Amino acid sequence: MEVLYLLIPLSVLLVLGIIGLFWWSLQSGQFDNIEREGERILRSD
Repeated sequence: MEVLYLLIPLSVLLVLGIIGLFWWSLQSGQFDNIEREGERILRSD
């Protein structure tokens, strides 16, 4: 039961970290034009 005192705060920090990374990727434009990258893979130059 004492392990929950460690696991719950660690899981909350992990979730906050993942949300922070997702927010950063949205703000930096990672998902602006995802169709272009899919087409680039299919085209042979």
